[in-house]
Amino acid sequence: MPYDSDRIDDAVLALLTLTAHQEDEFGARAWKGHDWDALNRLHEKGLLFDPVSKSKSVVMTPEGLARGRALFDRLFARSD
Repeated sequence: MPYDSDRIDDAVLALLTLTAHQEDEFGARAWKGHDWDALNRLHEKGLLFDPVSKSKSVVMTPEGLARGRALFDRLFARSD
């Protein structure tokens, strides 16, 4: 089935913000239990540092963290 990989990447980036920790001026770490292809595309877009490592977490760039938070609000916030 064809799908829009950019929309998948947006959802993965938004979900990475749920597990973001160790935040500083360089970004934040997040658990990388998501599709490897999506993580690699986010790395290619400059939103994650290289996800290929033995670490169970990935480092989001400051831009990735900011974009992920904005996407999370847009995709999942309630409008009660």
